[in-house]
Amino acid sequence: MKLEPIIQSLLDTDLYKFNMDQVIFHKHTDLVGEYHFKCRNEGIKFTDEMVQEIIQQIDHLCSLKFNKQELNYLRSIRFIKPDYVEFLRLWRPIRDYVNVSLQPDGQLHLVVKGPLFSAMQFEIYLLEIVNEVYFRFAYNYDELVKEAEAKLQQKVADFNSGKYTFKFAEFGCRRRLSREWQDHVVEVFAHQTKNCIGTSNVYLAMKYNLTPIGTYAHEYVQMYQGIDSIPLAYTNHYAMRDWYDEYRGDNGTALTDTLTTDLFLRDFDRAMVNNYTGVRHDSGDPFVWADKILAHYRSYGVDPKTKTLLFSDSLNFDKAQEIYDRYKDECRVAFGIGTFVSNDTDEEALNIVIKLQYVNGRPVAKVSDASGKTMSDDEEYLKYLKRSIDFRLQREKEKGR
Repeated sequence: MKLEPIIQSLLDTDLYKFNMDQVIFHKHTDLVGEYHFKCRNEGIKFTDEMVQEIIQQIDHLCSLKFNKQELNYLRSIRFIKPDYVEFLRLWRPIRDYVNVSLQPDGQLHLVVKGPLFSAMQFEIYLLEIVNEVYFRFAYNYDELVKEAEAKLQQKVADFNSGKYTFKFAEFGCRRRLSREWQDHVVEVFAHQTKNCIGTSNVYLAMKYNLTPIGTYAHEYVQMYQGIDSIPLAYTNHYAMRDWYDEYRGDNGTALTDTLTTDLFLRDFDRAMVNNYTGVRHDSGDPFVWADKILAHYRSYGVDPKTKTLLFSDSLNFDKAQEIYDRYKDECRVAFGIGTFVSNDTDEEALNIVIKLQYVNGRPVAKVSDASGKTMSDDEEYLKYLKRSIDFRLQREKEKGR
């Protein structure tokens, strides 16, 4: 089986890749990153045929450059700066940064290594490629589309009947069934409901005149672990400081759980509370998290109704409605919904990730609010990182802070 090119535009990625890359371009061009692929599902096997198709798709990806229309669209996003767009005019994905092979046990080996400002851009493109190749080769794709279409029409009907009353952004790039299916889903929700307010996919935002939506990801905070001068337990502080310096309060939603929300809140002080428009949830119990965030705002005398809580952790519409009903009168509630929108068939979706593992040769890791999302190749480093977090939390508790 030979597929047509999966990535046909370099805008076919999540907005937060450009958000983070702009900060790196302006402040941290000396960092080198290494990313590793992982499939969290049990029993998933890739075949040689799949891997050969993945390799050919990556080869095509690395032949692409931004065209004039795409660059002009990026210029139209208010917080994307002209010098960064000029850099993107010259930039292209470099094939030598990506290594792909099939392991004897059927696992996909995929590593990206290169200057962080370039290597980080591969993540979404590669996940889009791997996911689509897997589902087209492992299943009857036409049957999957039929299943997904029936579910899509029911979701539209449920919004239009008033069963669901919240608004959401489509966040489905990384685990979408296919490029054409995500395109169809975004078009349907944008035109047939009043509930889809935007998409993280920059190309589809441009195509359908939607708001491109994105914040930053765990890798952004993780990268500061690779900078010698920054203490591990204070990386949230430096990450948020650089982000605010870059965007000056625009594009101001902070991610809380790279090194646990409890540690994040130690650095989310009065200045940061005022500088950021809200925070994003991506692991752990959303209700426990929300109550903790609301209490934190109130401790600084801030009315939570002036702040946004963005929920984006493996949501379906029922869970989103439950969260919305609970908090809609206490704060601004927003949702980013991915796999449930872009790959909802009768088959289990792949839980695949490409995570930053090393920066300048040093291990980095995420210590999530949900233990299953913690990922590190270096167990000794992970233990050390957790001790650093615990030490700071305990010391500041003893000081009554």
